[in-house]
Amino acid sequence: MRGIRPTRRVTALGSAGALVTATLIAGAMAAPSATADSRQGQDRESRGVAIAAARAAKAGIDWQDCPADWGFEKPIQCGWVTVPLDYAHPNGKQIKLAVDHIGNTGTKEERQGALVYNPGGPGGSGMRFPRRVTTKNPIWANVAKAYDFVGFDPRGVGHSAPISCADPQEFVKAPKADPVPDSEADKLAQRKLAREYAEGCLERTGRAMLRQMTTPNTVRDLDVIRAALGEKKLNYLGVSYGTYIGAVYGTMFPGHLRRMIVDSVVNPSREKIWYEANLDQDVAFEGRWKDWEDWVAANDASFHLGTTRAAVQDKWIQLRATAKKNPIGGLVGPAELISFFQNAPYYDSSWVPVATVFSKYFAGDTQALVDAAAPDLSDTAGNISSENGNAVYTAVECTDAKWPTSWKKWDRDNTRLNKDYPFMTWANAWMNLPCATWPVKQQNPVNVKTGKGLPTVMIVQSTRDAATPFDGAVELHKRFKGSRLIIEKDAGSHGVTGLVNPCINSRVDTYLLTGETDSSDVTCTPHATPKP
Repeated sequence: MRGIRPTRRVTALGSAGALVTATLIAGAMAAPSATADSRQGQDRESRGVAIAAARAAKAGIDWQDCPADWGFEKPIQCGWVTVPLDYAHPNGKQIKLAVDHIGNTGTKEERQGALVYNPGGPGGSGMRFPRRVTTKNPIWANVAKAYDFVGFDPRGVGHSAPISCADPQEFVKAPKADPVPDSEADKLAQRKLAREYAEGCLERTGRAMLRQMTTPNTVRDLDVIRAALGEKKLNYLGVSYGTYIGAVYGTMFPGHLRRMIVDSVVNPSREKIWYEANLDQDVAFEGRWKDWEDWVAANDASFHLGTTRAAVQDKWIQLRATAKKNPIGGLVGPAELISFFQNAPYYDSSWVPVATVFSKYFAGDTQALVDAAAPDLSDTAGNISSENGNAVYTAVECTDAKWPTSWKKWDRDNTRLNKDYPFMTWANAWMNLPCATWPVKQQNPVNVKTGKGLPTVMIVQSTRDAATPFDGAVELHKRFKGSRLIIEKDAGSHGVTGLVNPCINSRVDTYLLTGETDSSDVTCTPHATPKP
């Protein structure tokens, strides 16, 4: 289940890849078939969080100017929070998490605390969140008066004990194999790459770190960050996978939450995490892809790609076939095309740029497509970041839950889906296939539910979201009693807080500033589609 990112990573698998004061845990994890050992392990981890949070509260965060190569200008400051690698052994090996913040822009009396952010992934960094203040984003101006904006790199990400599964330069090399297989030999080749990628995660990251790359551990880290910030209760904004962090935090630490907004929601059902969730994503991507094709056709005067969805789809098939036979610019094959074009189903803000590149190609300008879709092998830092993000995505999703180990099931499910939902299905399958041969123990997902002290949670979702289908928001709404669901009907941008719909933005402001919500759920009309 990849979300949050502007592009899905072009992975080594030959597919388009990609993708939160010390007290004991108020709500314990529940496993489908908990054993005495697992319950004892959870108790140890609960005590471990309390110990780590107490240490963090005492130490605080030594805020300093951010390192120059991190790219965060003053007055943003950076620091570190130390957490146990394994919460069952809180006095064992420690890792450092990178955090940054900017103070509230209002008066001391106006300050309500820190607002901590996670953009999703798994593998996304929240460190750019304070820039919403320094760039004077007007949509966040009122909230910035009341809150410090805090971002962090989750464990394994960026500056926080980063992990790796492949050599970054090899990881970004292109063109990759077409993710849609033509033969059993193609499938065997992809299965081999997936197995080798899983082995690479173990070799490059190490078993001790890899087995601790889980959502519950990120949630525990988040509670330690809360304590280090000196906050009695957490204010949290999570988008995409960040909503799952929020859902698990609300389950494990319901009494530690003050306010929480989850935007574009991962389905928290244990039956969905993560294999079924990815199959659902394939279906949703196809629907939003068709929405974009309809929009392109309606704007044929600008793009000249056809006046019907079918005509635009024919152009896509033609482009894909050409790139498969002769990769464009020697670098852009079908995998790279999916990696670029899937921006359109993700974000309405990408509709015009993607359609423009598409149009230019058929007008004879192939370089625009190469510039947009080909990897930049000279961007060493960017390629390291891309590989790291994909490694974290894989490590967390594969370790969080048990995945099918039978290739027959993978093959049957994805062959069936590909017949009607071909845009993303096989690319998504190959990206997740390392989980079938994952080299460390896979966990049981948390049973997300309402616990004592859980405040009113605001859930925000567009109905045609491709990356996190609408049913996920409905499911979390059922599980978190008293939550409020704000729907953007007939819209599909992934991550809608702080975009262009005042019906949503005004309610986000009111909730964060006053804690008040509507007396019932709200359906907002969609924002306008982009203009070419």
